[in-house]
Amino acid sequence: MYGSIRKFVHCFQPSFNHCKTSIKGLHTLQHCNPKKPARPNYRKKTKPLKSSNHKQNETPKAYMRDTISNVYKILKYSTWDSAQDLLKNLPIKWDSYTVNQVLKTHPPMEKAWLFFNWVSRSRGLNHDRFTYTTMLDIFGEAKRISSMKYVFELMQEKGINIDAVTYTSVMHWLSNAGDVDGAVNIWEEMKLKECYPTVVSYTAYMKILFLNDRVEEATDVYKEMIQSGLPPNCYTYTVLMEYLVRAGKYEEALEIFSKMQEAGVQPDKAACNILIEKCCKAGETRTIILILRYMKENRLALRYPVFKEALQTFKVADENDSLLWQVHPQFSPEFISDNDAVEFVTTDIEGPLSIDQGLVLILLKKKNLAAIDCLLSGIMDKNIHLDSAVISTIIEVNCDHRRPDGALLAFEYSVKMDLNLERTAYLALIGILIKLNTFPKVAEIVEEMTKAGHSLGVYLGALLIHRLGSVRRPVPAAKIFSLLPEDQKCTATYTALIGVYFSAGSADKALKIYKTMCRKGIHPSLGTFNVLLAGLEKLGRVSDAEIYRKEKKSIQADAHSKDTVPMEEKICDLLYGGDGVL
Repeated sequence: MYGSIRKFVHCFQPSFNHCKTSIKGLHTLQHCNPKKPARPNYRKKTKPLKSSNHKQNETPKAYMRDTISNVYKILKYSTWDSAQDLLKNLPIKWDSYTVNQVLKTHPPMEKAWLFFNWVSRSRGLNHDRFTYTTMLDIFGEAKRISSMKYVFELMQEKGINIDAVTYTSVMHWLSNAGDVDGAVNIWEEMKLKECYPTVVSYTAYMKILFLNDRVEEATDVYKEMIQSGLPPNCYTYTVLMEYLVRAGKYEEALEIFSKMQEAGVQPDKAACNILIEKCCKAGETRTIILILRYMKENRLALRYPVFKEALQTFKVADENDSLLWQVHPQFSPEFISDNDAVEFVTTDIEGPLSIDQGLVLILLKKKNLAAIDCLLSGIMDKNIHLDSAVISTIIEVNCDHRRPDGALLAFEYSVKMDLNLERTAYLALIGILIKLNTFPKVAEIVEEMTKAGHSLGVYLGALLIHRLGSVRRPVPAAKIFSLLPEDQKCTATYTALIGVYFSAGSADKALKIYKTMCRKGIHPSLGTFNVLLAGLEKLGRVSDAEIYRKEKKSIQADAHSKDTVPMEEKICDLLYGGDGVL
């Protein structure tokens, strides 16, 4: 096998001149600047000022990203029946681009498929290769290979022009599901149909072959790509080097690392991270050092998990790790042990660090949170953008130090700059506000959390609603309940909301919520009856309490015959197993 690897590395030589192009021809272009005739000096006419009423009557412009986001939320958080009604009333032109963008937001798979069919049936859209391929990807990623094949066959039946992108996707997902022969067949079919592969197609197929130790075939595919006039890109080289490192051929991998630069293709951050991660698993420190030198020259950084793995590799090998620290001056040994969260965000940021982000990270490291407050206030007024990972960390660190004002300032910045924070940041902020009995902003934070695509979950949702009820805050509690996804409006959360209205002294509203819950087919648990009985007796509704006490006895009798209890009912009984009070 190693002989074939040597042949494989040797066959790269012809490809290194593909990227060298001449630009001399650009300098031969003549730039003609004809003289403009002098214009007579006419007096400028002043335009009449528009009335203020005109501006007031202008309809606010709807941006496509907001439209797509709205459709995504409808699909994610509504039942399909209610989603159809909402989609019908949207003032949207359902063209291929819009539908494709909606599908790319990855709504729940079943609803994505229902939406895909609805927009074709109800809105007369003829799906093209773009929408079909995205739908195919959704099924492939979920490992629903039979469904993916059905979509692919549907494309063929309808005479849709299938391009290299679609073939590459099908090939990738088949291989990912373990059907390597199926992936090979798709590659052969693509070539048989005279659909010419792109460099992405060649690279994806080579990776499939490498992962299955079919080195000779991968070599032939690479040669074919070069002969077809397609130069390898950074990802192609990364796939080659990744395989060689995995095979223990470090010298050959470094040879490619060097020669790709000669060909004008620079290894990027992803390539360096992949190679060093593979070398760490093999304990190969020499190759790590050579890649780190390149990273130092090009100001690239490792992702935090890879950095820690490299640090551990040097420690085990008893090697000097000074170069690793030089490449990552933002890290320090003391800080690694105590402040993993702060350091994780440093390498989680895409692209180079801006001056402001670098300054924020330095202040975080020094735990100078007051200075961060001042900096955030200043850049918020100037609309300077910071990465969402940085803002998430600022919130979490402020919460750890019991600084709700600093955390709220960072949250307000995220809202103004339309940033989606990490779920842990939202939860940390909610937690500290509840702990300090500061409730006005809680519902707003949950709303932003929902917009960002995160949910509280049944347990936290019920707990938060109950906590707001205990301080007689029914309005924000009801708001939070309404923000929950439909599948989380269950026994536990309905019971929590019933308890809120009892705490607020409104037995009628509490009973109305209970009836709504039953009408929707959601079964009350013993915990639900504990809340009902405690609330009714506390508010003097003794006769009503007797009715529900009888229902509780009936539920208790049925509970013994049940083999399994649904999780949401278990959570409800866990929270309200006593007298209706947590």
